[in-house]
Amino acid sequence: MIRDKSARKPAKGAPKEDAAKQAAPAKAAKAPAGKKGVIAIAPPSFRRERALIKRGVWPVAGCDEAGRGPLAGPVVAAAVILDPDRIPRGIDDSKRLTAEERERLFDKICATAQVSVAVASPARIDRDNILRASLWALKRAVVALPQPPQHVFVDGRDRLDTACDCEAVIGGDGIVLSIAAASIVAKVTRDRLMCALAQDCPGYGFEQHKGYAVPEHLDALDRLGPTVHHRSFFAPVAAARAKHMPWTVEPVQDLFSVTDVEVQLEAGVEIDASPGL
Repeated sequence: MIRDKSARKPAKGAPKEDAAKQAAPAKAAKAPAGKKGVIAIAPPSFRRERALIKRGVWPVAGCDEAGRGPLAGPVVAAAVILDPDRIPRGIDDSKRLTAEERERLFDKICATAQVSVAVASPARIDRDNILRASLWALKRAVVALPQPPQHVFVDGRDRLDTACDCEAVIGGDGIVLSIAAASIVAKVTRDRLMCALAQDCPGYGFEQHKGYAVPEHLDALDRLGPTVHHRSFFAPVAAARAKHMPWTVEPVQDLFSVTDVEVQLEAGVEIDASPGL
């Protein structure tokens, strides 16, 4: 049987798109029924820590915080030095784990690693702003480690003012295993604190939303007003404060309003009020 090889060749002068269509198979292979494309996300690794260990740099710590975004409660920072010979399995970015998985890993991390925690209160957040308060807590967590680290990995873009080298890693809780471990410790610690605050402040639902700006929390703020655990300068809290405690809101002077401007002229000064001026 002689096949016509010219059938597969694009005609001279034909557009490249047409040539590609002719070269392509008639039907694309279909995925198996019930199978959908899944993007696999690699878990954080201990690769960067091991590279430092090979160079003689040890201990190596990872640190992360939890609670920058909520309207209430503290920012909690954690620092962790993992034991290379006893790393718990399943450590990942805390946001990718369920509450049960975080609790289980929290216990294992605390049992096998060096761990420290620092807390920045709502009062400090109001005074310093959320970024500075977070960096303050992260540095305090590093300083509080039982063994001073020789290198620190921190999640985010801001390095810490530490005595040792500090490396900021954007998205570090999904890349560096020590940061991921710290993210779990910080998240579990803060969640437990917010559940404790829920006992002192019933009606706000802290045990459910952990202080974040969900509709239930915003509704409670509007009905009940802010507590001492709320961050005063966050917009929804400031609005609730103005509604329930207007006497605590300082009036803001309108610098653009002009009222009763007196112009005093010395004797003998002439003013040219001609239309041309």
